[in-house]
Parts: sequence; C-alpha cells; structure tokens
Amino acid sequence: MSVNGKAGTTILVVDDVAASRYALGAVLRRDGHRVVLAASAGEALVELDARRRAGHLPDVALVDVGLPDMSGFDLCRRLKESPPFAALPVVHFSAARTAPADRCRGLDAGGEAYLTVPAEPEEIQAVVRAAARGARHRSDAEAQAGHLTRLAETILAVQSARCPRELAEAAATGAARLTHGPAAAFIVGDDGELHRGLSRRRAAAALPDDGAHATVARLIQRDMTGRVGVRDTVVPAALWPSGFFHTEPSGGGELPEGARLALARSREGCAPVCLATPAYARGPLPDTGRLVGRLAHATAVAAERLLMYEMERHIALTLQRSFLPAHVPQTPGTEVVVRYEPASRDTEIGGDFYASLGTAQGLLTGIGDVVGHSLEAATVMVEIRHALRAYCVEDADPTALARRLDRMLQRYHPEVTATLCLALVDPATGRTRVANAGHIPPLVVRDDGTADYLGAKGPLLGLGLDRPAPTETVLRPTDRFLMVTDGLIETRGTDLAVSMEHLRTVAADAPLGVTALCDTLLACLGHDREDDIALLALRVCPDGS
Repeated sequence: MSVNGKAGTTILVVDDVAASRYALGAVLRRDGHRVVLAASAGEALVELDARRRAGHLPDVALVDVGLPDMSGFDLCRRLKESPPFAALPVVHFSAARTAPADRCRGLDAGGEAYLTVPAEPEEIQAVVRAAARGARHRSDAEAQAGHLTRLAETILAVQSARCPRELAEAAATGAARLTHGPAAAFIVGDDGELHRGLSRRRAAAALPDDGAHATVARLIQRDMTGRVGVRDTVVPAALWPSGFFHTEPSGGGELPEGARLALARSREGCAPVCLATPAYARGPLPDTGRLVGRLAHATAVAAERLLMYEMERHIALTLQRSFLPAHVPQTPGTEVVVRYEPASRDTEIGGDFYASLGTAQGLLTGIGDVVGHSLEAATVMVEIRHALRAYCVEDADPTALARRLDRMLQRYHPEVTATLCLALVDPATGRTRVANAGHIPPLVVRDDGTADYLGAKGPLLGLGLDRPAPTETVLRPTDRFLMVTDGLIETRGTDLAVSMEHLRTVAADAPLGVTALCDTLLACLGHDREDDIALLALRVCPDGS
C-alpha cells in the first residue's frame, strides 16, 4: 500500500448485480486501485481464503447489503469473527432506499461506513480511501505496539541474565525478534575477552573462527573509543567477517554479509556492547533501528552490572580459597578433617570459614559464616579469621575470643553480623570448652551409634550483647566432634530444627572415623544446596594413634 492510500491498494467488490459490480470497479480503477470482483458472499469467501493462503489480502471490501446467499451484514459479521480477516475494513452499500436502522446494523456488524448508490464517483473513492487509510493506521499502530512489547520482553530477558554469555545470547535473540532476521551480540570485557551470542534465526553453518572474533573486537573498540551512549554504523561486507549471520539464500545466491551495528556503552570505562544485524535487512518498521538501539543501551547497562559482579566474584573467590586450605595442620593428640563445598558456580561467593589452630592451651577450632554473599562478606571473613589467629596467641579462651571478635566487628564493620562457634580442646584430657555466637551447636557423634548436640548458645557477633560462660564437655577417644555451617542442612520451607534432627540421625549412622563422617554427610546432605558448605570434624587421640 502506498503512502497516499491509493496506488497499490486492492479493493474487493462484492455485488450480485453485474452492471453495478463493473461500474464500481471502473470508478475505483480510475482512482488507482486494483479491483477484485465477486458476485456473491460465497464467492467472496473463496476469493479471500485463496488470497489468505497467498499472503495478499485485499485492503478494503466493498459489500452489497442485499446479496442472494447471505446478507452483507452477515458476511461482514462472519469476517470480523474470523481472525485472518478481522482487520479487513468493510464498506456496505445498497441501491435500495435505506433507513437509519440499516446503517446502524452495518456499523454494529463491524462495517467502517455505509454508501447509498448510485453516488458520485468522488464520494465512493473518498470513502474507500478513508477506510484503507484507517486500516493502515491501525495496522501500523498494532505493529508498533507488538514491537514495543517484544522490546520490553527482550529487555526483561537481558536484565535476568546471570552471566555475560547469557546476556549476549538474550540480546542476540531479542535483536532477531525486532528485525525479523539473524542477529549477533558482542560484549567486550575489561580484559578484552569477547562474549558472543547468536540468534537461532542463523542457518546451520560453521561458526566464525577466533580471527573473526578478533576482527569484531577491533571494530567495536575502534568505533567506541572515547564514546558513551548509543551510535549506529554500517560495516561493508569487505570489512565484516562472514559467518555470523549466514542466512539461507532465497534464490539467486547468498547476500553479502555486511553488518549494521548498534553500539552502546553505559559510561566511560565500562564494557562496550554491539548488536549486529545484516546490512541488507531493514526491519519490519521504519524505526526498527531505534528499537535495536534501545536494546543495545539496555544490554550495555546490564553488562556493566554483570562484569562488575564477575570481577567481585573473582576477587572474593581468590580470598576465600587462599584462606580456606583443603587440609589443616594436625595437632599432636588429635585428628582433624575439614571439607568445604561451594554452592555453585553462580553463588560461590560467601562468608563461610573454618579454623584449626594449635595454641598453648590446646587445639582451637572454629567455624562460622559472615551474613551475606558478596565481596564484603568474603573480606570480613578474612578479617575475622586473621583476628582469631592473632587473639588466640594471647588467650585461647573461646568466650574471651568471641567477645573480642564482637567488639572488632562493631568497631570496623558496624553493619555486619556473623555466626561463629569456637571450641578449645585439650588433647590430653579431652576437656572441651565451647562458645557459640548464633551458630549451629557442635554435634558429638559416638561410636555406639548415638549423637547429641551440645547446649552451647549465644548471640551473633556484631550485636554487642553479653556472652554466656562457655559450655564444657569431655571428649572420649571414641567420640567425634562435628561443626558445620547451615549450608549443609538449611532447606527453604523446612524448619531448622527438623533439618538439625536429620543431620543428627545421619551422623549417628555414619561409619567410624572422622573422614568417613564428613564424606557421609556430604554424600547424604550436600546435593543441590543454595549455600556454601563447611564441615570440621575432630577426635582426640591421647595415645597418638
């Protein structure tokens, strides 16, 4: 359909009177329209169905009210109830004298207008043009609304991405939905790493090699150096590496793979983003390029957040793993085993920690968790562990250590809280003193198949509350002393007391030995956990066995 609503417009004329049918066709052809004629409602429906299958519906239907097989009103109503034809504008006409009620019936049936013929050719032409123009405006508005809906859905998917690779794939899929063609998305990380996503509209073919990716990265860096915001550019086929779009040729050979790029950067120093579509693809709407630019900007904002998280996660993991060794030094007269299991690749930043320190007063063990999953949590974990190592040189009493660590948190990290359980074990006698700061209490597992929690309680670190005296017990060589973080047993929707009882039962049934105890607990309870898991198990060996 042309911009003026005339040239290229197809009009279906449905009239059982041949002379009237041909006269209306002549009037419309003089105004530049193509005309399709039908002598009955049935003939019109057959013609419309054939054109639907061919993908070329008429732009307006001019329908006589008094058809022999079905009234024009009923034909209009039937078309409006059929989704493929519901948007087709219908103009009723009649050569008989019409009452206002007849016009109302036509409008109520879904018609756009009502003509009484014979009428002046100019009036017929103007009514048909108006109906075609209104339908075109409605179609454009619906297409625009559909595009904005797809853009909103794509931005939601972009914002939900959990890593740069997922982000690039979501952006490429969204760009393909907006342009109705293949698309690729690229994110250049701080270290120059190129994260790529390709839309599913791309036909099966060999993927571009590393050289192609390096070329794309250079193009993005060249065009975005010193620039912030969104810009569009076209890269000719001679400079754009092939293979990113690779669409099946519709005939006559493949189209050259130049690229139209929507480049974006949220702010200076952040990662540039590129959404690439074939240069020959114009998109279904005139402002498709503007919508792709909006998507590129949303992708750049999401990339800034994700890459910052990736950097923080790397730093936190480096801290966490460097201060949580897989094995701890053994103190004479004891056997200590530790286990640490991160929850998953996406959630392994945490504040879980453990310690096993030889002191002048005996073996000091501790296990705890800084509240939160962030770089700050990992950093505070390291500080607590260092402070614990320093404080225990002077005094290893668990309650005294808990008080000093509590004051340290209040002084330097007043917004942070942590759980901690400390135990001081005398290897010679088995005497054990425990101070608990809001943590799961230790579990004493006996070789006779029984297990019980120690009644050690106390407030979290960082709250500045009074601390109770330590809880004391005596460990026998046949006892295993178990300390865990809540990641091992905590399950969403399950009461913690129920989970603790489950832990006690599994531990009581575990094979003998501290290593077997830890391995059994991880095998039975450590699957698909949403939090990090830390375990520390020990037993006293007075005879050095």
